[in-house]
Amino acid sequence: MSETTRLLVADLDGTLLHTAPTFEERFITQRTVDVINRAHDAGYTFAIATARPVSTGYEFARKLPVDAYIYLNGALIDFRPGESDYDLLTSGRIPDDGHLLKIGFSSRRACEVCRFLLDELGGDLKLGIVMDDVRYTNFDVSVYWKTQTWRLTDFTDVPDGVADKLIIFPEPEQWTTLRRLIPPDFDVSISEGTMWMLMNPLANKEHALRLLCERMDVPLEATASFGDDLIDIEMLRASGRGVAVANANPKVLQVADEICPANDEDGVSQWIEHHILN
Repeated sequence: MSETTRLLVADLDGTLLHTAPTFEERFITQRTVDVINRAHDAGYTFAIATARPVSTGYEFARKLPVDAYIYLNGALIDFRPGESDYDLLTSGRIPDDGHLLKIGFSSRRACEVCRFLLDELGGDLKLGIVMDDVRYTNFDVSVYWKTQTWRLTDFTDVPDGVADKLIIFPEPEQWTTLRRLIPPDFDVSISEGTMWMLMNPLANKEHALRLLCERMDVPLEATASFGDDLIDIEMLRASGRGVAVANANPKVLQVADEICPANDEDGVSQWIEHHILN
C-alpha cells in the first residue's frame, strides 16, 4: 500500500461514469469495476461522493466495493453500505447505530423558501424539494430524469420531514436575482451548469470527506479524491491529492493537484493503476 494514500473518494457523473445521451444511460465500465476491486483487495478504502439521490446512485454502490457512500452531495451519508438496503435509505429513518447520517433541514422551511422564490421571481420558476428520494416539484421532472419519483405541488401540501435539498432550474436571465434572494441559512451550488442546489451548509462533499476521515481514522493528507464539477472543488482542495479528470470544468482543473485522463477514457482507473497498483 502507498505510504501516503489510504482512502480513495470518487464522484460519479463526469468522473467515474462514461458520458451517454441521457442521464439514465451513463455507465461504469468493467475495467473501472475491476481496478477498484483490485485496489480494495490491496487494502485501500474506497468511497463514492455524488450529488445523485439513492434512486440513481444505489446501483453503483452494489457494483463496487464501497466502504462509504455520500449521496445528495453530502446530505445523506452511509458509513456501512453493505448494511443499508434501498428501502432503508429512502425511508427517512435513521438507525440508532449511527451508520446513516442525514444533514438537511425541515420540509416546512423548504416550502417557505420555495413559495418566497416563486413570489419574487414568478410562477414560471422551476423548483422543488428532494426528501426521502421523492421530488416535490412545480414541474414535470421527467424533462430531466426519466425514472425519479416526483409529486406535483404548490408547496402547501409537502409532508413533514427532513428535506435533503432544494433544486432549481432558473433561466439565465433569472440567475442574478436568484443569487441575491438565496436565504442565509442555505448554501448554493450549481451542478453541470444548470441545476441549482440549496442545501444545509454542512451538506457538502468536503464536510462529508472530513466525516469519513474521522470515522475511518484516516488523515486528510492520506486521501485522494477525484472530480469534474464545481461542487467537487472544495473536496479536492481538502484532500491530500485532489485529482481532476481531463474533461473537468476549467475552474476544477485550475485547483486540482493532478489531472488524469477523461472520464470516457477511464481516467480514474488509469490513475489508480499508475499510482496505486503499479
